[in-house]
Amino acid sequence: MGNPAAVTYKFGDFALDEARFELCHNGEPVPCEPQVLSLLLLLCANSDRLVDKDEIVEKVWDGRIVSEAAISARIKSARKAIGDDGAAQRLIKTIHGRGFRFIGDLEFVSRAEAEPAQFASGAGQGVEAAGSQRPSIAVLPLRRIGEPGPYDFIADAMPDELIMDLSRLRSLFVIARGSSFRFRDREVGDALGVRYLLGGSVEKAGNEIVIRLELSDTVSGSVLWAEAYRSGADELQQLRSEILRQVVMHVEIRIAQNEAQLARAQQANSLGSWSAYHLGLDHMFRFNRADTDLAADYFRRALETDPHFARAYGGLSFTSFQRAFMRFDADRDALVSQARDFAQQAIDNDRLDPFSHFNMGRSFWLEGDLDRSRSSLSHAVELCPNFAQGVYVHGLASTLAGDTDTADDDLRHAIALSPLDPLRYAMIGSRSFVYTLRGDYEKAAELGIQAALTPGAHKHIDVIAAIGTALAGRRSEAEAWVARAHSRDTGVSAADFLKSFPFAQGEGRELIERTLADLGL
Repeated sequence: MGNPAAVTYKFGDFALDEARFELCHNGEPVPCEPQVLSLLLLLCANSDRLVDKDEIVEKVWDGRIVSEAAISARIKSARKAIGDDGAAQRLIKTIHGRGFRFIGDLEFVSRAEAEPAQFASGAGQGVEAAGSQRPSIAVLPLRRIGEPGPYDFIADAMPDELIMDLSRLRSLFVIARGSSFRFRDREVGDALGVRYLLGGSVEKAGNEIVIRLELSDTVSGSVLWAEAYRSGADELQQLRSEILRQVVMHVEIRIAQNEAQLARAQQANSLGSWSAYHLGLDHMFRFNRADTDLAADYFRRALETDPHFARAYGGLSFTSFQRAFMRFDADRDALVSQARDFAQQAIDNDRLDPFSHFNMGRSFWLEGDLDRSRSSLSHAVELCPNFAQGVYVHGLASTLAGDTDTADDDLRHAIALSPLDPLRYAMIGSRSFVYTLRGDYEKAAELGIQAALTPGAHKHIDVIAAIGTALAGRRSEAEAWVARAHSRDTGVSAADFLKSFPFAQGEGRELIERTLADLGL
């Protein structure tokens, strides 16, 4: 079954099917290049507004530098595919110097409408049973409460920005603005067959603007997360980006948790690809051998159902990395090679998924190829600026390369983006490295201890705490942290630690090597 939230755009004798990634004319497929189909989908999904050239480059060309001629050629091909041309511009209109807009009469047909027997009364049951599809979400315009005022633009502007930011995650199927903005009530859940809704209100209360947001599960009716944000009217623009970052973080974390909980309630032999993926994700961040093995098993099960599932390949890359990083298996080189191969398969199946490029960057990091690591991680962050783990690992790679200014900016930003992140301990521990390299050993010790006491921290974080406290002259504390690391793994050694954290040659690496040797590692 296709994604229940997918939409078919109908105009004249044409049908553009989002789920099938196919254009048909009178029921017959029209041969099109993938970029032409992507361009048509982008224009149809945003037919209520102009789509500028920057957005086209970002969405269709993955943000790569392309010429005006290349954009014009794809627009020409798109027009030809739907029986339009540059002279008539009956369907795709050029707004010179700005961009393009689809101006034809569009009919939106969702799977909910196309398959009413499945999605009528209790539509959510179809969504719940899918399991093989990405979790679907619709972002509704905010309800305006009180008298009209100059702040009213937030009611549409903030959900519009949230749609763009959430769609970059690639772990969610986000209903296009042209569909979800036709609704200002929660009937959109039934109409489009989505599992999750994000909505709320905007109100002027005295001198404050109050934005209330709520994430709900359309099947159970439960509220997964809710928050109220208050701002002075003159501060709203400055706080807007911070509110957006927090909302994206909470939506990503809460939906992943809910999907894992739903998957656990299913019988093992009935798991769909996304259900299996979310169960794998639930085990992946625990950094122990048993959970790493379980996570990999779930990712393989997801691929049995969908052999082109980029996220599952990314998960296998992550678990292969983890085995090498934590020294769970002896053949480290083979594991690094696996991590690279799985990351490449993830990219081959979804080049726009930041998680795929994130895993590629980590595979280069394990080999000490910090330039290529930072390049891949930069691309992951370009694809999704709110991808906190991508920002964090770019910061760590910059630390290993000795670029402490970039590193500290990245690491602070990652923690601000995702204060509840399962890798929070690693973000803090990486900042301890930064202060070690800067010579501020008391701060390095403080951050190292904070990281080691954060839930999820593993043996390598104990060693980071030991390095910081040793350099700060707190020998007994350092020895206690070494003992704790040994209690987790008797084979902890400086050689393995520096393979996991391949610092570039220089004074910083030499300092860490001397400290580890002095601690008996």
